[in-house]
Amino acid sequence: MSISNPRQVFHNPSIPFAGTILGGFLPGEMVLIKGSVPSGADRFQVDFTCGSSVKPRADVAFHFNPRIKKSSIVCNTLTKECWGREQIHYEMPFRLEVDFELIILILQDQFKVAVNGAHLLEYKHRVELERVDTISISGKVKVQAVGILSPSSSPTSPAGSPPNKDTDESAIIDQPVFSSSGDLSIPFRGQLVNGLTVGRSIIIKGETNQNAESFCVNLRPATGSDIALHLNPRLKKRVFVRNSFLSDCWGHEEMALASFPFTAGQYFEMIIRCDAQHFRVAMNGQHQLDYKHRMKELSAINQVEVKGDVTLLVVRVL
Repeated sequence: MSISNPRQVFHNPSIPFAGTILGGFLPGEMVLIKGSVPSGADRFQVDFTCGSSVKPRADVAFHFNPRIKKSSIVCNTLTKECWGREQIHYEMPFRLEVDFELIILILQDQFKVAVNGAHLLEYKHRVELERVDTISISGKVKVQAVGILSPSSSPTSPAGSPPNKDTDESAIIDQPVFSSSGDLSIPFRGQLVNGLTVGRSIIIKGETNQNAESFCVNLRPATGSDIALHLNPRLKKRVFVRNSFLSDCWGHEEMALASFPFTAGQYFEMIIRCDAQHFRVAMNGQHQLDYKHRMKELSAINQVEVKGDVTLLVVRVL
């Protein structure tokens, strides 16, 4: 099966991998994973999780765990850091040093799994499908691509690769959700028609300038001085500052991050997803951080602003 027209795709992800699912899963969609099992591997796992928290550990709606040496596949669900009853399938379609194509079909009541075109197993939902927002892959496995496929999917550029500037992605899309003059010059301001809502994702693709010091992305009301979310990568200092400016005052800066995802003169893809309690930010297909809402009235957030040492290529809202 081809990943030529996915709703979302990650190419050659580093393992362990965690990728944010834009808009969550919808029944009828499929996850397609193309990879291979290296020589000497004993196991790997694919998890559909509810967030990416490490401590406490995020709930795992579907844990798919091939154990090569035991010729079995263990499926399970983790809720509140406790594993449920294992569902064990005693068949091993994965072979060492052989390419595989793993397909997981998302249905309203269950997941259906096929490997290399042959049906393998079914697993009934134990966690609400609406909560799933992350795909994680770990263990001894090599992955060439992860694609989310749906009948209504549209092409997106691979994370980490600049989009073709000759395509229609060079303009703002998704009217009437998002509108602007069509000019992507800096400073950029685009309007979110009717304001921000839970489940929306804002995608920003661009390139940092060769001698970039910093830039910022602000989600804010179009009028007044308030800023609900201020994302400020400072490339010289290699810190990624997050904050809010409310009632003419900056709040507490958040800077903790496992690694700094920006390099001067390099392409980047930022995804900001609005959840009920926080913003979730992913960079180049990798989840980076959560930021709890400090402005509670989401509908008042109706402008995307980008300023600083950056060149914009795409701004989209899904």
